[in-house]
Amino acid sequence: MKTGKTMGLLLASAMLLFSVACSNTEKAPANASKPEATKESTSATKAPAATPADKKITLGFSQVGAESGWRTANTKSVQDSAKEAGFDLKFSDAQQKQENQIKAIRTFIQQKVDVISFSPVVESGWDTVLKEAKDAGIPVILTDRAVDSKDTSLYQTFIGSDFVEEGRRAGKWLVDTKKDAKEPVNIVELQGTTGSAPANDRKAGFEEVIKSNANLKVIASQTGDFTRAKGKEVMQAFLKAHKDIDVLYAHNDDMALGAIQAIEAAGLKPGKDIIIISIDGVKDGFVAASEGKINFIVECNPLLGPQLMQAVRDVVAGKQLPKRIVTKEGVFTSEDAKRELPNRQY
Repeated sequence: MKTGKTMGLLLASAMLLFSVACSNTEKAPANASKPEATKESTSATKAPAATPADKKITLGFSQVGAESGWRTANTKSVQDSAKEAGFDLKFSDAQQKQENQIKAIRTFIQQKVDVISFSPVVESGWDTVLKEAKDAGIPVILTDRAVDSKDTSLYQTFIGSDFVEEGRRAGKWLVDTKKDAKEPVNIVELQGTTGSAPANDRKAGFEEVIKSNANLKVIASQTGDFTRAKGKEVMQAFLKAHKDIDVLYAHNDDMALGAIQAIEAAGLKPGKDIIIISIDGVKDGFVAASEGKINFIVECNPLLGPQLMQAVRDVVAGKQLPKRIVTKEGVFTSEDAKRELPNRQY
């Protein structure tokens, strides 16, 4: 009986050990095995992948140059807005040369920036480098000036003024002002940089409107490269070649301001002896207008930075942008300029 009792105890112990062993075996999959535990530990210490929301955006921006007060204000707007947005801005000054801009864009591609933006020196000759950016998967945003590429897929959007409409506004004011003229009204034109979008479009818009009055005639037209010094130089040549100039149409304020120097040096009164129409609306232009030296200014807003940064955010977030974003702008007579001058930010 003792032997039987002992055997019974041994058998019960064996069954208990077997039960514990089976229990541990069944729970093993529920607990992490060694390889699984290693995998979980690795994933717990690995930093999560960056997303558009938490990744610092890198923007490559190529500026035309620093040819005018307008451009200086435009550059500052871009730089200040990028800083405020927390972007890493890689800035390049093309110094009015297309080859410098193309080189800068290719550098941005090599640096793998998130977005490329630039204000084209001229309209044509961009397809090759823009295709390189597209092939690299880097979106492009145009600001201030457009390109004449037929392939609009090479850029996301163009943010800027309607230059043709600016020319039309300048022409309309002159048509209205000279509607009762019985004799020819002789106009000289200071064009912007040859081949640039604003020069082409401001000329086209102006001519489109003034042709409605046969007395309005452009007797001389030459580039002043958007600079004050060149504007003065060309106006001096106009004054020597033509003794009967009635109107100066300048594609920007800086050229108009240079021309004013030449007109005054010739013993004439700008704004009276020669009517002056200009485009841009920089502070120096408003000062001249408030003094009666510029008769009419068509505004071209340079403060495009905030709009550009928003567009960059939207593109990085995968949003679809309209192909054209037009800035809001006004027109100003000399009297308007007097009232507005204290409010000018540029």
